Amino acid sequence: MTINITADSCQGVPFPSCFQVPVETPTPLSLDLVGAVTETNSVPQAIDLEMQLSAVDGSLLDFLHSARLAIDLPPGVSVTSDGGFSAVGATPGVPEPSSALLLAAGLGLLAALLRHVKVAAVSAIALVAGIAAAQAAEQIEPNAGNWKTWVIASGRDFRAPPPPNDAGAEIAELKTLAQQRDAAKDLIAYWDVGPPSYRWQEIALDEMMRNALPWQIAVRDFALVHAAVYDAMVAAWDSKYAYNRRRPSEADATLVPVLANPRSPSYPAEHAVAAGAAAAVLSYLFPDRAAYFAQKAEEAGRSRVLAGVQYPSDVSAGLELGHKVAAVVIERGKADGTGAKWTGSIPAGPGKWNGTNPVLPQMAMWRTWVLESPSEFRSPPPPAYDSPEKAAELAEIKNFPRTPKTNSAAYFWEYAVGGLRGHQYWAEQINRLALEYRLADDPPRAARAYALHDIAVIDAGIGCWDGKYTYWAIRPFQLDPEVKSLFPTPNHPSYPAAHGCFSMAQAGILGYLFPRDAAALAALAEEAAESRVWAGIHYRSDIVAGAALGRAVATKVIDRAKKDGSPPP
Repeated sequence: MTINITADSCQGVPFPSCFQVPVETPTPLSLDLVGAVTETNSVPQAIDLEMQLSAVDGSLLDFLHSARLAIDLPPGVSVTSDGGFSAVGATPGVPEPSSALLLAAGLGLLAALLRHVKVAAVSAIALVAGIAAAQAAEQIEPNAGNWKTWVIASGRDFRAPPPPNDAGAEIAELKTLAQQRDAAKDLIAYWDVGPPSYRWQEIALDEMMRNALPWQIAVRDFALVHAAVYDAMVAAWDSKYAYNRRRPSEADATLVPVLANPRSPSYPAEHAVAAGAAAAVLSYLFPDRAAYFAQKAEEAGRSRVLAGVQYPSDVSAGLELGHKVAAVVIERGKADGTGAKWTGSIPAGPGKWNGTNPVLPQMAMWRTWVLESPSEFRSPPPPAYDSPEKAAELAEIKNFPRTPKTNSAAYFWEYAVGGLRGHQYWAEQINRLALEYRLADDPPRAARAYALHDIAVIDAGIGCWDGKYTYWAIRPFQLDPEVKSLFPTPNHPSYPAAHGCFSMAQAGILGYLFPRDAAALAALAEEAAESRVWAGIHYRSDIVAGAALGRAVATKVIDRAKKDGSPPP
């Protein structure tokens, strides 16, 4: 038989409102819980539970039992009851067992006690309630709905409408759809790799490479995509813990999902939220591909329904939420200055860059995300073209002892992962790190990482371009025709060096987010910057200024991240 345990009121406390315990008992029993919550500064401190245990036919038991379940999280959960039972949760610093094992142990104890001791049964029930609270403590980022957002005012402002009260029809639909799993196994597996942001990073990158976007445009587009996904994920987590909807198989044990249930409430679906946000922003950026992005978004949501880990209504609500957040982000994109045309002129004079058709001078006027203005970290003026410092820098370039190793590195950072492909390399780095750090289990934290990375990069790029088109510094080959570079010099002023700005900002923010890899990432950025001297296209002062600017931007983004309400890395 099955004992149905129902909490009539949990008043927002994140533990299951109803769950079923299959046990063997002498007679059918029913239990009702009524809970009241004590809070301090909106943090649950205690739950007073009043429980009534009786036989279904009214013939065996009929009594009330009051217990007090104290919540102190972290580090653990303590449970006491006036039936003589007490238990204390995990000690600080000691890893807790998995919630599944705790729950299994509690349910086993409940079953054993119900078979033998009537009064102890209520104490055992209090233990199960405590285990449920411990399980809630292990849920994924229960406070992420309060994290600071980038574009929307708050996650709560975009809270989804309540989920359906009766899930019976949807569970029946899921059981029917389960018959299609064999045919959909590749779809389910594809969307289950990494966090929801992971696949949309790949989809966005593929589109950027398909359109041969320069890195300056690509990183701006990445920032819009991942700011939308992150803000939507914050809003989703606000809704999840506002409604605390159980996963389908938690509501009906006869429905067996093909994937493990994520440790967060079911509604709205996180994959659908990311899909709705990313597909909408990408459709704005690449309107001719809107149908393709909509198809991918539908696939992402459908994969979770077929896997049995979300209700169809979770998915529809998630897509709608993602679309609503994306609409706000798209409005920001329309007003960020990227559509403006440059109407200036190239200044003439000694020591000035003297090419034609400079690359994106208007980028210096784009709207920043974290910097107060493009000029906030403007580099100091470069050494004068006719100064002893500049002469020494020219001598370093002309006398640099090139080797196969330095040439290979210079070519790598220009042709393999530089120029039009710089964003590709670092986009793949964060995808790798997201997998290695197992962010698949933490969609809000993953979305936050992608957004922080892309925002640091675009702000570093805007700040870098501010310096380039403030000083219009002459390139080495323009100042001295005897300078022979390994490859053609990029068509924009020399100071500060873009690889220094770009690479140092990325290494700085990624090193903060993924600290085990900080040293390796810093080494990559250092080589990327130095390679421009090895190639003969930058002066030493260009590299130094670019690296300093990139680090300054990364530091400011990190400072914001430390105050956004999320736990430290």
